[in-house]
Amino acid sequence: MKTKIGIIGVGIQGVSNALFLQKKGFDVTIFDRDPPGSPAASYGNAGHFSPYASLSLNRTDVLADVPAMLLSSTGPLALKWNYMPRMIPWFIKFIMNTTKVKMMHTAKYMHQILNLALPAYDELFDEIDLEGLVENKGILYIWNNKDLKSRELEIKIRDELGVKQQLVNKKEIHDLEPNIKPFYHAGVYYPYARHARNPKKILLKLFDLFLKKGGKFYQHNIQNIKFEDDKPVLLSENKNFKYDKIVIACGAFSKKLTDNLDEKIPLDTERGYHIHFKDTDHLLNRPVIFSNRGFGITPMEQGLRVVGTVEFGGLNNPLSKSRIKNLINNANYMLDNLPEHHDEWLGFRPTLPDFLPVIGPSKNHKNIFYCFGHHHLGWTLGPISGKIVSGMIAEENTNLDLKPYSSTRFS
Repeated sequence: MKTKIGIIGVGIQGVSNALFLQKKGFDVTIFDRDPPGSPAASYGNAGHFSPYASLSLNRTDVLADVPAMLLSSTGPLALKWNYMPRMIPWFIKFIMNTTKVKMMHTAKYMHQILNLALPAYDELFDEIDLEGLVENKGILYIWNNKDLKSRELEIKIRDELGVKQQLVNKKEIHDLEPNIKPFYHAGVYYPYARHARNPKKILLKLFDLFLKKGGKFYQHNIQNIKFEDDKPVLLSENKNFKYDKIVIACGAFSKKLTDNLDEKIPLDTERGYHIHFKDTDHLLNRPVIFSNRGFGITPMEQGLRVVGTVEFGGLNNPLSKSRIKNLINNANYMLDNLPEHHDEWLGFRPTLPDFLPVIGPSKNHKNIFYCFGHHHLGWTLGPISGKIVSGMIAEENTNLDLKPYSSTRFS
């Protein structure tokens, strides 16, 4: 009898876990309350494959800038004030993780898995027809001459980690992207980075591959987990499902389940937004991120997808029109002659205060595994995270240091 694995979550984390578990001979079923490709994080993300992005928000230079960011209408940070009381414990933990030692710890262990992210994707892409859905044109970051110490910090740390980066001047930026207004001072180009032309289509192709290999999908809202004979049982509204092992990979919604398992992981959500400007994707050759304002624009099948902002506000607050307006204004700051925008979208990035994901077994239950908390890098890190978890479930040896991703760090 094949070992039966149940996975909660049909985003890029859940589907990647499923495909790598199938490669190792496991019988895999995925559960989600919504169908694959629904408007969640794996649908609405920036579409970046970002193997260079090892420096996270827990930086020594960020804390002093937070008040100004919150007060600026064009800034990258916002807060739903009705959510503030619930965020206080998370913010305290976040502040404790902004020392230089903690910042470098996060950068080192993000770099460890980011370095393996593209090869893990290629293992899965080798089995599907991408039909031009991924472009290898690099990703460009630009900035003006403000906050230059932050830009120097980013460059220095990535150099220390061995990240390949190409500094570019005004002329080189213009040569790469001639349609951007000349507000920039300098930038950095990551020529080996990639972007998705349509993340939803890629996810659905990977999901179809999972089904073709014998995988099963049940559209059920898993509300709790109990145990029978030491085996986990998934409880939905009207049916129970028993498995040998379980993977919780439902992003920002994972916390309800981990709380029920009596493991208090400080998972919260960064709310991210996108809009589209249809029929304008010809204006950019590749994703461009304006570092000072914390937003980016990606050319996609749907047009130019403008993404950005970090809004702390939980899972239940409505979409903020001020954040949509912020994206519109920022896009018009970067490019001329944009039409009316479309597709106002809000999604939830699962984020932990040390900005490392949780990858590995539950503290309390050896047959429950976690794969969530990848903040802005969920799309980039899906396959490598799934590959790591599948190796753990198969009890394989690894030369990676996986302890920093363990949930026990919050005990």
